[in-house]
Amino acid sequence: MARRATPEVNAGSMADIAFLLLIFFLVTTTIEKDSGIGRQLPPKEPPTDEQVKIKEKNLFIVNVNREDQLLVEEKLMDLKDLRQAAIEFLDNGGAPAGSPEYCDYCKGSRNPESSDNPDKAVISVQNDRLTSYKMYIAVQNELVAAYNYLRDRESQRLYGWKFTEMTKDLDEGKIKGEVAKEQLQEKLQTIQKLFPQKLSEAEPKKSGS
Repeated sequence: MARRATPEVNAGSMADIAFLLLIFFLVTTTIEKDSGIGRQLPPKEPPTDEQVKIKEKNLFIVNVNREDQLLVEEKLMDLKDLRQAAIEFLDNGGAPAGSPEYCDYCKGSRNPESSDNPDKAVISVQNDRLTSYKMYIAVQNELVAAYNYLRDRESQRLYGWKFTEMTKDLDEGKIKGEVAKEQLQEKLQTIQKLFPQKLSEAEPKKSGS
């Protein structure tokens, strides 16, 4: 009895199919980015013998202990209230009218015992070494959100366009043309000067200290 020939599978196009599938997945797959905290180092300044002195009223102190409890200006505070407290501090405008430090665009309570103006206001954050990373990020987010709120307000007042929206459009490449980009960057710098982000992080405390 004659043996039947074993049918062969035509695999000639398998390489082409695999290559096309590879291209498909490369094009359609999205890669998640790790979220982080955006920070810019301050510009390098020439050395000076004069020590920078910050008035106590211009310093907003935020402490987070090992239990993730928030202590703001030596008082316990819920995380949900931190943003508003920071806004009130930054926007206080406590310097008297007519003085060089007077803030004519501030809308705060103008408490003379709080910050003189946004340029003088510094937020100092100190964590415990056992503070959770989740709490650390949450505190940073609330403080940055306070700055963004005030910047959005002034940007809307001056340009009819929110600061965060301008920044997003610029980062995503929606602004076309070098002239338009330069004009937008100038606007962003103007707003940043009105409410400069002065976030200072002290060295974490050892647990129990």
